[in-house]
Amino acid sequence: MTESEEKTPFIDDLPPLREVINSNGLRAEKSFGQNFLLDLNLTRKIARQAGDLSGKHVIEIGPGPGGLTRALLNSEAKTVTAIEFDKRCIDALQPVKDKAGKRLNLIHGDALQCDLTQIVPNTPRVIIANLPYNIATPLLISWLRKIHEDNGNFDAMVLMFQKEVADRIIATPKDKAYGRLAVISQWLCQCHTAMTLPPSAFTPPPKINSGVVYFKPRAERAIAEFSTVEKITAAAFGQRRKMVRQSLKAYTEFFEEVGIDPTARAENIEVDTFIRLAHRIDHIHQNPQP
Repeated sequence: MTESEEKTPFIDDLPPLREVINSNGLRAEKSFGQNFLLDLNLTRKIARQAGDLSGKHVIEIGPGPGGLTRALLNSEAKTVTAIEFDKRCIDALQPVKDKAGKRLNLIHGDALQCDLTQIVPNTPRVIIANLPYNIATPLLISWLRKIHEDNGNFDAMVLMFQKEVADRIIATPKDKAYGRLAVISQWLCQCHTAMTLPPSAFTPPPKINSGVVYFKPRAERAIAEFSTVEKITAAAFGQRRKMVRQSLKAYTEFFEEVGIDPTARAENIEVDTFIRLAHRIDHIHQNPQP
C-alpha cells in the first residue's frame, strides 16, 4: 500500500461519535476533566489551525471518543499518537486503530508522566489536543520546558483550554489576566488565540467558553534558565498587588541594570524585562563572588 493510499479518508466508514459514546458507556468523567467535542466540522477546523501537517508526527492528548483523532487522521499527518488515561476511550478507539493501522499509535497512560520526545522519537512533532481541563496548565508548562531545552522538540502546538486560561496565555502587560503563564509562554513561543468555542460545542457542555491557542516556538529568544523564570514570576505574581521592590526584594540590586522601576507592579513589567532579570540572576549564580 502506498503512502497516499494509507491516508485515504475513512471517516464515513466509522460509526457516529454519539453511537461510539453510547455503545462504550463513555459518560464524560469530571475527575478526568473530560468534555467531548463531537462536531466533526469543528474538529477539522481545529486540525487545520496547525497548517500543513504533511510529513509531521502529530501528538494528541485525551482523544476521548476520537472526534479530533479522526480529523487528524484525515489530514496529511504522517503519524498520529493519541495518549489517553481513560481505558474506556482506548477500547472505543480500537475500530479507528484497526482502520488507520500504523498511522495511529494508541497509548494508555498519564500524559503528565510521558516524555513526548521519547514516545514519538521522529521529528517534526506537532501537539494538537483538546486538553483535559484539570491538567491543562501543568501539561503546557512541561511542554514549554521541553521547548526551552530545544525549540526543535515541537514544531507547533494547537491546544484547547478553558477560555480564562487561554486569555492568561496571550495576555499583555496591564491586562488583569497577565501573569506567569503569559511570561513563560510568550518568552518561548509566538502565540495567539486561533478559535473560541461555546459550551454548546461540547458534551457535556462546560460552564464557560473554550479557547484554542496556537504556539510556534521562537527561532531566537532571550537566554535564561527556565527554573529561574519560574521562580521570579511566581514571586512577582504571587503578590501581584505589591510593588516589585517588595515581591522581588531579593533582587532589587539588579533592577536599575535591567530596567525595572522598583515602584512598579508585576502586571506592568514586560516579558523581556523579566527574562533580563532572570538572566542576570543566573549570571550571579554561575559566577559567584569569591
